[in-house]
Order: sequence, then structure tokens, then C-alpha cells
Amino acid sequence: MTITTKDLQQLFAGIAEDIAAERDHLCELDGAIGDGDHGLAMDGGCQAAAKAVGALDVETAPTLLFNVAAKAFLNAVGASSGPLYATAFMRAAAAAKDRQTLTDDDFVRVFAAMATGIQERGKAEACEKTMVDAWKPAADAALDAWGTGKPLPECLDMAVHAARVGCDATKDMTAAKGRASRLGDRAIGHIDPGAASAVIIIAAIAKFARRHDG
Repeated sequence: MTITTKDLQQLFAGIAEDIAAERDHLCELDGAIGDGDHGLAMDGGCQAAAKAVGALDVETAPTLLFNVAAKAFLNAVGASSGPLYATAFMRAAAAAKDRQTLTDDDFVRVFAAMATGIQERGKAEACEKTMVDAWKPAADAALDAWGTGKPLPECLDMAVHAARVGCDATKDMTAAKGRASRLGDRAIGHIDPGAASAVIIIAAIAKFARRHDG
């Protein structure tokens, strides 16, 4: 299938809608081990990105769209998730370079590039109780499935499953990064809010792929 800039505008709108619906829940998760504002930060960033890309001309190249999203998210979110998702979108822009539309193969690479950007910007590894615990297994699952010839929607459904498993696993971890790292063993028993918001975004991306394919 062909993914156009108009499609990507709809993708960002869908992500913003799904994050907004879970804003309060994300704040509750963050209240247990952080500042309690993760839902507000993610909602503000996603709304800003969706609004900025939604204002672009439909002839805009995907690379520019992702870079616009990166700038808007970063301007809206001063918290740690701001630079992380800004980097994700900038990596997506680089992966989409010289394309006017995206193929399924391009989209898988864009998705994987976002995960790599988050991991490298945050200098995080798996099992450190961060959003990387959702993003990395999701990207790995999508790439593995794509490599075996599965269609894009199925690849992203597998990414969602892997992200959820990774997110759930953060409950049993101590935190190595951020404010939660100060809690030591007291962070055990709580899901990482960044991993939880990552699952929402990854699920929104998968939902977009299913709708677009249908």
C-alpha cells in the first residue's frame, strides 16, 4: 500500500486522540514513581505534533512532516519525553528521506528508526524500566515479522503484543533512569509510565495500518 502525507496526518491525529483518552491513567502511573505529569506531557506533545502536521500542505514530503512533528513535540514538552520523541520523529524523517510517499517497507523502517532514536537519545537498554522496554521489543518484532514476509498490519500487531509484554515486565524492575531510579526497590510493583504511553502510541500506529490496509 502507499502511505501519503495525508495518511500520516491522520496517523498523528489518531495517536493524539488515543493518548488524550489515557492521559489521566498515565498521570496515575507516573504519580506512583515520578512527578505525576507524564500523561499531561504526552498529551500536550502529541496534540502539538498533530496540530502542526495537520496544518501542512498534503504535498509536503514525509521527511518534512516528521521534522515538523519533532519540533512541535519538543517545543510543547520540556520533560524527558520531549527530546526522546523529538529524536524518534527526526529519525523517522531520515528514514523517509527522498520519498514523496511511503511503501510498507518504508513504514516498517520508519517505525524501527523511531525506536532506535529513542533508545540512543535516552542511552537506555532493555530492562532499565523505561519506554525502551516497550519500543525495542516492538521494533524487533515488527522487523522480524517483516523479514518473514508478513503483511504490514500483522507486523505491527506483533509489535503491539511485544510492546505490551515489555511494558508489563517493567512492573518487576527497579529503575536505572530518571526520577524513579531514586526509589530503588520501591519502584518494583509499578509499571513504567513511559512504557505504558509507548504501548498506546504503538497500538495507534498498528490501528492506522489495519485501517489503511482495509
